[in-house]
Amino acid sequence: MKVPELNISVKKFDRFIEPVEIYEKLYRRDKYSFLYESLEKSETSGRFTILGGKPFLIFLSYGKDVTAKGRETMRFRANPYEVLRELVKSGKHNFSFPIFSGGAVGFISYDSVRFFEDIPDSNPETTGFPDMFFIFPSEIFVIDHLEGNMYLIQYYETSSIDRQREIENLLFQSSSERIRYEIKIDNVRGSVTKEKFMEMVRKAREYILAGDIFQVVLSQRFEFEISNEPYLLFKRMRITNPAPYMYYQKFGRFHVLGSSPETLVKLKGDTAITRPIAGTRRRGKTPEEDKRLEQELTTNEKERAEHIMLVDLARNDLGKVCEPGTIVPEELMVVGRYSEVMHIVSTVKGKLSPKEDAFSLFAACFPAGTVSGAPKIRAMEIIDELEEVKRSVYAGAIGYFDFTGDMDFCIAIRSIFIKDNHAYLQAGAGIVADSDPEFEYRETLNKLSALFKACSGDIG
Repeated sequence: MKVPELNISVKKFDRFIEPVEIYEKLYRRDKYSFLYESLEKSETSGRFTILGGKPFLIFLSYGKDVTAKGRETMRFRANPYEVLRELVKSGKHNFSFPIFSGGAVGFISYDSVRFFEDIPDSNPETTGFPDMFFIFPSEIFVIDHLEGNMYLIQYYETSSIDRQREIENLLFQSSSERIRYEIKIDNVRGSVTKEKFMEMVRKAREYILAGDIFQVVLSQRFEFEISNEPYLLFKRMRITNPAPYMYYQKFGRFHVLGSSPETLVKLKGDTAITRPIAGTRRRGKTPEEDKRLEQELTTNEKERAEHIMLVDLARNDLGKVCEPGTIVPEELMVVGRYSEVMHIVSTVKGKLSPKEDAFSLFAACFPAGTVSGAPKIRAMEIIDELEEVKRSVYAGAIGYFDFTGDMDFCIAIRSIFIKDNHAYLQAGAGIVADSDPEFEYRETLNKLSALFKACSGDIG
């Protein structure tokens, strides 16, 4: 299967407009659109924001039931990951750009691991979300925050001039009056009781003490009804929980929005990068308390041992597809601070083998050890046993496969996924031999606190 052959144009704009303003003027009312940004700005991180829509191809799958909508709609049974790989590779071009310039934008659910590994499949899927959902946008805005430049990339059949003029007219007209909206949610409920979650932790510890695993990540889900447009919740999230990966995906009835701190895997040229995060404390109410909690985190033997184990797992994942001797920890055990929590963070790099590609690299690293456990396969088997529903988007991946061969995916944590007006959010805790069930339960709530904060208050 191939993407259609299209022309490519790039227009540079002399004026700079904030990404959310571009999105609101051009794509907010569209059925399919996306906005990816980073609120961690530096020369090496958060330099670019990408957004766009008007897809020329829509790709989604439920299990092996694949739907591809372009000039015509095709439905068939196949391994969706291999079909997606064929589609992206068929669009390969020599157009050079420092960030995403075209390809597949979307999400892969945690449960898609069954396309790569033989994992039990015993739990129901209760969200209605596809396993994979990607759009191939015909319009992509790239905002370079470092240089203050703005680019429009278009994929088109005949001419892009008329659409460029329409975009300019929409972009540079004055903004409408700001209206304040109150975020309204109802009927909040958890997937498990506190007692049930603590019992799950105790059962996981039995597996650890029996030697089955070293660690497993167990999660709990909350659900609620939302009466607002999901985009308003994303705007609130940008304020309450700024993060390295901020994303809003509007794919028909499905919305995925989040503020993830963690890279799953990234490929730029032949450089593969993963950035495991493990070890958590809440933020302090004062600078002094914050420093004390950092000290408590970085000197805790359990947290340090768990983190090193997951760094080793990340190195092992990269080792499946990278050249021997090239895998190194670039950063080891630094503290990353976010609005509600702090984490221990490391960065691991490797050089991708010439015989491998972005898709084999993704499969080697998916899902992250930080949301599954170690050893990864056995940990996922235990997750399937102890958790009562499929995880869906939670602990999966959000990002893009570029036609150039590059990719960038974050882990779908600190995220809310919404079908129609029904919303889900989920968080996990890493269970080891000496885990305290009460502490691990509280850790999941600490991780969700910024999302719950986004669900309250108003936005303008």
